[in-house]
Amino acid sequence: MIQTVRSGTIVQITIDHRPVNALGAEVRAGLARALAEAARDDAVSGIVITGAGKLFSAGADIAEFGQAMPDPQLPDVLDQIENCPKPVVAAINGTALGGGLEVALACHYRIAAADARFGLPEVKLGILPGAGGTQRLPRIVGIAAAVDMIVRGEPVQAATALQSGLVDRLVDDPGALLEAARAMAASGLPPRPTRDRPVTGDPVQIDAFRAANPRLFKGLVAPDACLDAVRAAATLPFADGQAREQQLFGNLVTGAESRALCHAFFAERAAGKVDGLPADVALRQIARVGIIGAGTMGGGIAMNFLSAGIPITLVETSSEALERGVATIRRNYEATAAKGRLTTAQVETAMSLLSPALDLDALSACDMVIEAVYETMEIKQEVFARLDRIARPGAILATNTSFLDVDVIAASTARPQDVVGMHFFSPANVMKLVEVVRGARTAPDVLATVMALGRRIGKVPVVAGVCYGFIGNRMLIPRQGNALALILEGASPEQVDKVHTDFGMPMGPFQMTDLAGVDIGWHRDPQRIESLSDALCASGRWGQKTRAGFYDYDETRTRSSSPLVAALIEEFRARAGVTPRAIDDEEIIVRTLYTLVNEGAKILEEGIAQRASDIDVVWLYGYGWPRWTGGPMHWAEEQGLAKIVEALDRHASRLPAGFPVSALLRQKAAEGMGFA
Repeated sequence: MIQTVRSGTIVQITIDHRPVNALGAEVRAGLARALAEAARDDAVSGIVITGAGKLFSAGADIAEFGQAMPDPQLPDVLDQIENCPKPVVAAINGTALGGGLEVALACHYRIAAADARFGLPEVKLGILPGAGGTQRLPRIVGIAAAVDMIVRGEPVQAATALQSGLVDRLVDDPGALLEAARAMAASGLPPRPTRDRPVTGDPVQIDAFRAANPRLFKGLVAPDACLDAVRAAATLPFADGQAREQQLFGNLVTGAESRALCHAFFAERAAGKVDGLPADVALRQIARVGIIGAGTMGGGIAMNFLSAGIPITLVETSSEALERGVATIRRNYEATAAKGRLTTAQVETAMSLLSPALDLDALSACDMVIEAVYETMEIKQEVFARLDRIARPGAILATNTSFLDVDVIAASTARPQDVVGMHFFSPANVMKLVEVVRGARTAPDVLATVMALGRRIGKVPVVAGVCYGFIGNRMLIPRQGNALALILEGASPEQVDKVHTDFGMPMGPFQMTDLAGVDIGWHRDPQRIESLSDALCASGRWGQKTRAGFYDYDETRTRSSSPLVAALIEEFRARAGVTPRAIDDEEIIVRTLYTLVNEGAKILEEGIAQRASDIDVVWLYGYGWPRWTGGPMHWAEEQGLAKIVEALDRHASRLPAGFPVSALLRQKAAEGMGFA
């Protein structure tokens, strides 16, 4: 765990707890022993602390999360570093995150490789840096830079760290880092305890940051606690500030926000574990991917692979559609470059990997083909039947269907074992979720390959079984149906949407429908008007794309209430003989969010999702569910499953006839248990 090497008068202490050099109990104890021995040895004049492998340390050991941590505690070890009578130099290779960066902050000097990164991401787990990070960082980089790093929780690059004073020196050649660190430790520099350094900057910068970044604080507790801790650093002696940090940390670590964010953290990792897959399954090699369809979805999917350096063959049926799709891809890349997130060279490299084509035969050399054509079964069956004749043996055939039966699509081929669902979310080049739909005959190596490929292109893949809508879209159905029923009974689209945005969703059901397109799933017969949605579609109100849906939109897509829609709602109420009534927000929560949770429980019952936390990941990454609640299933557990069941029963007369409360949900509620 801890390696100690003597080089002349310098002791090099290496944290060796790979893969991430986590600061578990053995590491903390070993580090404390090595420091004590070096401090006692009169022949030692300086100490270097570094990390083994590719990084310095990623911080806490996640195996200790939720448990009482054995001594020594990290703050005590860091005080020991800071109080060492001999100069201690942190040699930062790769990445220093969380507690790893706090170790470096306690060292007297910091030298880093030019490709190193530094961050305090604790706020993303609903806590704050609890080993002195909120007290030491402002003393090194000043209030403004410290607040930015701590509250955003995003890592900074080495050049930024040097400019802010976070590191004292950068080394271009990573291989020369340790030699340079030993030379610094042997140069006669005195110990320089961080606690003795003054905090630079004006405390008014703390409130200014909050005022300028309201979205970072909405619905959250931890960011404000981070500001309080930095304010303590700016206004109190170090020891008192450290005590305040510990108090704030203790309040956060036992709170609902931290439980939810930690749940989300572990849920994402658990989603990568697939039931029924042999541990030694060999992955298929994917060197080139084909995509059928160059529209919004197909082009977005293509960008994921191009950005990961994977060549793409993009096929369309007309030259106009193909040229338009390629132009959109380039335009999207250039817009990203204009924001400084890509270089011109990176744009050209990505575009050079794209091979446009007008014939499906061009896909014959691809190792995987993803279909992104119109969402009708007949068209998809036709495409897969043709692919069966064209694709090379062993090629994976994936469908991007959002709702349709993957097994029926697979039956269009003579190789159903090679067929899998790969449901991207729009915009596909931005949204991180991919539902990987396991068909009845999908081969284990196909499933394992697609899961690994999803991670390779920067996505969060979650396995789903075959059913209408899979996990996420299936759970939308009761929400959308009840939302429509609520506005006919007396609510307005604005009220329903506001309940959801106040809850923390990025948009409400009607805002989302307008964004996606009111006409999705419409039967296309203007004379057949059976619902409010039919009436909107028949009058050309298809959502934002026509500047009219449930809301009106101006040329900037700014939303406003629609008198025409209000009149249509009144018309449908009259037609149904409904007298509108006052509907409170609690009923909206029950009928749109509790019913969504209920559908999630049915999905678990049926084995469509492997675990409740997978459902949470789908909603966190695919639908913008507020992360600080952990996802719908975790949120329901925090609410109390008995409360969910009682409310569904209480509103049973308002729900669709025969609405079934999930047997699993009733069982878990009666037992006082959660879904796990």
